[in-house]
Amino acid sequence: METVVSGIRPTGKLHIGNYFGAVANFLKMQYEYNCYFFIADIHSLTTHPTPADLHNSVRQVLAENIAVGLDIDKCTLFIQSDVPEIPELYTYLNMNAYKGELERAASFKEKVRSNPDNVNAGLLTYPVLMATDILIHKAHKVPVGKDQEQHLEMTRTFGNRFNRLYNVEYFPEAQAFSYSDKLVKVPGLTGVGKMSKSGGDADAIFLADDEAVNTKKIMRAKTDAGPTQPNQKKPDEVQNLFDLMKLVSAMDVIENFDSAYNNCSIRYGDMKKQLAYDMEVFLKPIREKIADALKNETVLAQAAKLGAEKARESASKTLKEVREIIGFRKFY
Repeated sequence: METVVSGIRPTGKLHIGNYFGAVANFLKMQYEYNCYFFIADIHSLTTHPTPADLHNSVRQVLAENIAVGLDIDKCTLFIQSDVPEIPELYTYLNMNAYKGELERAASFKEKVRSNPDNVNAGLLTYPVLMATDILIHKAHKVPVGKDQEQHLEMTRTFGNRFNRLYNVEYFPEAQAFSYSDKLVKVPGLTGVGKMSKSGGDADAIFLADDEAVNTKKIMRAKTDAGPTQPNQKKPDEVQNLFDLMKLVSAMDVIENFDSAYNNCSIRYGDMKKQLAYDMEVFLKPIREKIADALKNETVLAQAAKLGAEKARESASKTLKEVREIIGFRKFY
């Protein structure tokens, strides 16, 4: 059975971009692959969260992953910091990652532009830590979003470099994986790109938020003044609304609004109301399950403990073999 690895940063509640871009695939994969899904709390340290915020965010994301259907008996769901083998392998891989290639990473350049006062070493070596997460379980497939494809390519680079340096065929080349023909990229409500927590609260629809909050956000989503000629190309912010509808609305509903756009009769207010209604139909059962999971500390503790044990079993085996390959051998 092939191994799948993927993770999510605990920088707040999960939004529908996380769900459709990653978690929806996880729910299928857990029955067909040897899956390791982790909460990337070490990654989140690049933004210096407070201890309370970090703990609460990890707790929230753990509960949400269980609520949406991840089965801890079918997959390994764990917290990254519960596996000390990860920082150790990260150290070894950093020795063979070069400054120039790390500085060329698109994510690093974007972080430098957006937050020039916090250009820390963790941001620079972020692709190495991501590679570590994948390589420590010798993953074959990684369900990444389009913005992470470069990081996956760098993971292959680091793994192959290790293999060449030590003349071994040890780390496999992990490939991007999705059940659809294309990797899913869920647009945000602000019309400027993919849905993201970093884009601000107004940009994302969170799984745990109530109907009123999500409806208000959707009704405020950016649009234009409307089409001025039949069948004209939709601007990005309008296309975003149609793309969101494709996630939760019936096909005949989408076709109705698409036809209205093409004949210049569309009313964006009506479209947003329909999207808000369909979104609530989709989110309500998930929201209720999240609330139940957050109330059950025993379930959360058992899930975290089991996940740590299963993840460490795999990670310790890899680390033991890597240390032997490198030449770290005890004299006692």
